[in-house]
Amino acid sequence: MPTPRAQLTLAEVEAIAREAHAEQRDKAGRPYTEHLAAVAEGVRIRGGSDGQIAAAWLHDAVEDDALSGEWLAAAALPQEVKDMVLAVTKRDGEDLRSYTRRILDTPGALLIKESDLAHNADPARLAVLEPATRTRLAEKYAQVRALLGLTPGEPPAEQPVQANTAED
Repeated sequence: MPTPRAQLTLAEVEAIAREAHAEQRDKAGRPYTEHLAAVAEGVRIRGGSDGQIAAAWLHDAVEDDALSGEWLAAAALPQEVKDMVLAVTKRDGEDLRSYTRRILDTPGALLIKESDLAHNADPARLAVLEPATRTRLAEKYAQVRALLGLTPGEPPAEQPVQANTAED
């Protein structure tokens, strides 16, 4: 019988995410890992569980092809962490209503997406973009927030998921 693998710690998940996204830059040319760190911190300060923080570190990994879906399926992570990552992973050709419905239907995922949107829509972050891009993205983020039932300055209605990924 194979020996069960130990769960990845938050520090290990962070290191994996940082390495996977090491060469990526955001739309403003900043290291993409800054966004991951901001989303993970946003989840933490909003009272998220260790599992939600782990999912925040990995929230764009599959969508951006930084890590494969196969990697995620085999990763030593609780299933609820994998579910949250997949819930916030936008699929090619997927409409916003289906995407946001999946987030709302997945325990713990709303807090991750709320933190992601908060960082994406940060005025200081948007200010460095070209006006047309800034306007397009601000409208997109507002539409997603509305579909998720989030209003500016209001916390999401769900409670954090209590996932045990291990201590960091």
